Amino acid sequence: MKGGRRKKGLRAAPAAEGVGQTFSTVANPDSPFLNRELSWLAFNARVLAEARDERNPPLERLKYAAICGSNLDEFFMVRVAGIHRQIAAGVNTPSPDGLLPRETLALVRERTQVMLRQIEKAARRTLRDLAAHGVRLVRVADLGKRARAALREHYLAEIQPVLTPLVVDPSHPFPYLSNLSLNLAVLLDGGEGEEPDFARVKVPVGVLPRVVAVGGSLLLLEDVIAAHLGDLFKGRRVLAAHAFRVTRNTDYEFEEEEAEDLLATIEDGLRRRRFGSAVRLEVMADMPPSVTTFLQERLRLAPEDIFRLEGPLGTADLMSLPVQRPDLSFPPYAPAVPDLDGDDEDAIFSTLRRGDVLLHHPYDSFTNVLDFVEEAARDPQVLAIKQTLYRTGDDPRLLAALRHAAENGKQVVALIELKARFDEQRNISWARKLERAGAHVVYGMAGLKTHAKVTLVVRREEGGLRRYVHIGTGNYNPKTARLYTDLSLLTADPDLGADVSELFNHLTGYAEARYSRLLVAPDTARRGFEALLDREIEHARAGEDAWVRVKVNQLTDPGMIEALYRASQGGVRVELIIRGVCCLRPGVPGLSEKIRVHSLLGRYLEHARLYAFGNAGDPEVYLGSADWMSRNLDRRVEAVTPVLDDGHRDHLLRLLATEWADERGSWELGPDGVYEKLSGDFSAQQAFADARHPT
Repeated sequence: MKGGRRKKGLRAAPAAEGVGQTFSTVANPDSPFLNRELSWLAFNARVLAEARDERNPPLERLKYAAICGSNLDEFFMVRVAGIHRQIAAGVNTPSPDGLLPRETLALVRERTQVMLRQIEKAARRTLRDLAAHGVRLVRVADLGKRARAALREHYLAEIQPVLTPLVVDPSHPFPYLSNLSLNLAVLLDGGEGEEPDFARVKVPVGVLPRVVAVGGSLLLLEDVIAAHLGDLFKGRRVLAAHAFRVTRNTDYEFEEEEAEDLLATIEDGLRRRRFGSAVRLEVMADMPPSVTTFLQERLRLAPEDIFRLEGPLGTADLMSLPVQRPDLSFPPYAPAVPDLDGDDEDAIFSTLRRGDVLLHHPYDSFTNVLDFVEEAARDPQVLAIKQTLYRTGDDPRLLAALRHAAENGKQVVALIELKARFDEQRNISWARKLERAGAHVVYGMAGLKTHAKVTLVVRREEGGLRRYVHIGTGNYNPKTARLYTDLSLLTADPDLGADVSELFNHLTGYAEARYSRLLVAPDTARRGFEALLDREIEHARAGEDAWVRVKVNQLTDPGMIEALYRASQGGVRVELIIRGVCCLRPGVPGLSEKIRVHSLLGRYLEHARLYAFGNAGDPEVYLGSADWMSRNLDRRVEAVTPVLDDGHRDHLLRLLATEWADERGSWELGPDGVYEKLSGDFSAQQAFADARHPT
């Protein structure tokens, strides 16, 4: 099956977007694949539905609107920028759904124009709801005389010293506008009969909070600055000020094979990323057309890349208002902390010798994983700690444990992925600190990103050396472990330990690796998954109850989609929980009629990857780091482990069944490419939380 091939029975009329429904992700009615970019936008529309859902507290609804804005920013910086680059390079190869890059860009532009207006509308509505609860975001013009005086005092003391007015004239060229920067286009009186002068003032979001709290009032920083421009441009008459925002291409590429010093190459790339070409300009609706054209020409953008909005621009900055109102947020949740130490002298290692430990974050605390690494760092019997690090966050415990272990003379190997997009600078900092402590720091393999979540501890014990392993679905990041649902497996299984040793030897020494248990991308994962699907087809042909249930973040790989189509056509029942992008068309007669697709959203970001196969009544369950995307299976190092303990396997099967039964945050994808919201109040996330803390 090739992308864009015509197949009978595939034509479906696009559905209209309505309440509890997204727009169609079918770009080509004759293709067996859904459009990847439209599918991503449909995912963001499902997040936006949470911002509109009044069952969510108002501060949480505002966060969902902010997440939508942040998601869309990254979408433009990476995906839309990539389409622009393809067009500029003259690429005329269709995507799997049969569309050319220029056709995809036209659809994306049309859809994102609508979505941006929906996001700001949801944000404004929620701000009105917050005002009804006493949390008011006001304009400077709404303040009384005394409040205005207090605000001006705050502005002169805390804001104006940070600002830099930049006028544009023959001796002052148009300034560089950084990515995601919020700016004011200021028009100054140019004198009798003269055109107004143009000046730019950057709104220093990040340096200063976007929302200013003064005397019990909340105001947007750009509104405060605009109201006091007379103090900034003394002696000039300010005619008007209009907010605008620029998005640039940040998808920097480089040739690893030619890089003598990968760390220096990445640092150079980070500097060059700042100067990527503009891909989007957002302006306020009241900006005069002449000013919009002036900006458009200098940023070299097409008219279709201009987004005229009511505001506020940059909803991502509204993620956290300077407000402490627990009554307007989700109730606080304290993760359970399973007792893995017991009374034994060697604590957690003794526990793992008795059996594997399975953790479900954030319902089970990530503290146990940090404890595992910290105890290994302290234990005099531990000889080596090896760990992959992709997105680490800024929690000090993990870094301190690895440095402590290295300083104590243990063999510490940190495989740090410098190419983790938007986390490169933090990972470079970690690499340098660990190197100074004496750790062996490896930057991964050329041409591949190391995305696996694996830790290996080697310990001297009676009878010889024993390996202890952690394999997870999420990053070693305690902050996101409180916000994302992920799984951790801690084990002393000798086969898994041997496989993880093979993996690290392969990553650090390019040694040839053979795995008895693990599925490792790009070496064995793809054919391993395909073999498991083919086995289900054989069971179906033999009259067995054949089924597959998979939960991943994204499903875009054409090969895996075709394998799932074959399974459906072979009589296998397939249930997929795909949070984000899904390019598979379920429920199409003759193609995928035995496949159903759900998308689950909620208070926590669903991030765990699980793969379950019926196996003729003896189910097999795997967990790991790999989505079913071409990049994960072909261009990343991923580790997927079987769950060997029968009790843990059954627990994960129940977990999948519970998530499939979710109604509160679940959507079902139809053959027409439209997601329909399921009705009902049963929440899988709430059920998991209640199981840890029963009332």
